[in-house]
Amino acid sequence: MTIEKKVDGKQLTISLKGRLDTVTSPELEKEIINSIPGVVHLVLDFEGLEYVSSAGLRVILSASKLMSKQGDMILVHVNDSIKEIFDMTGFSEILNIE
Repeated sequence: MTIEKKVDGKQLTISLKGRLDTVTSPELEKEIINSIPGVVHLVLDFEGLEYVSSAGLRVILSASKLMSKQGDMILVHVNDSIKEIFDMTGFSEILNIE
């Protein structure tokens, strides 16, 4: 998985490409924790993301909880297969997906 970050004022966009799984989720978790101080809007861009495992879901949920204390988080460019995972797990009800 590759992670690209773009900061625009108090907005941070993190673009993911590849697979968010047991191997790669710790890398994303570390990146989010280190990057969100001072961030009001976190955008996770899933355009290049192919797969999310339960470990990846945990990191996304954790990021959402962290951001709820200082701003908001949205997910953009979520493909149909990942959207289906969010629907089946109930994440669609708790995440802001555009």
